[in-house]
Amino acid sequence: MRCGSTSSSASARRRLGMLLLLNKPFQVLSQFSPEGDKRSLKDFIELPGVYPAGRLDYDSEGLLLLTDDGRLQQRISDPRFEKEKEYWVQVEGTPDAAALEALRQGVTLKDGPTRPADVEAMSEPALWSRDPPIRSRRNIPTTWLRLVIREGRNRQVRRMTAHVGHPTLRLVRWRVGEWSVADIPPGSYRRLT
Repeated sequence: MRCGSTSSSASARRRLGMLLLLNKPFQVLSQFSPEGDKRSLKDFIELPGVYPAGRLDYDSEGLLLLTDDGRLQQRISDPRFEKEKEYWVQVEGTPDAAALEALRQGVTLKDGPTRPADVEAMSEPALWSRDPPIRSRRNIPTTWLRLVIREGRNRQVRRMTAHVGHPTLRLVRWRVGEWSVADIPPGSYRRLT
């Protein structure tokens, strides 16, 4: 009996993996292998055996989760598990009620319709500065949106905002499920077990 409980607790210890919450800076690849002169995850993380759970575009910033646990990696990145992904998105122009409602209902992209999103306009968040800063045009305003999706297609948020006539200028992934990038400076990570 005692031997079985020891074996179970040892098995439970083996299953518990490491999870890193990285605040991925702008223009960093979501992979460890470099491509040309582009920065990659190896410039920020020196721990062996961790891999991204999902991707974040080269020109997007914010939360990227990495783990050494294959099952956890799948639960985070597989769309079947419908993990919420919250983005703070700066778009060109001022979306009207119809544009926001289209995002809420789901829009049809070249690879098919998106699932409905939660979206609302938000005041400009107190974020770190981006290098280089976004382009600004004196006569065209920008708007910040809080957008939550439950899938993760390639460049999905950018394609959704462009579809409703408001190209994305800056894209920050703020949250995935219960994990957030709050209080993690760009290029830094928090380690959880």
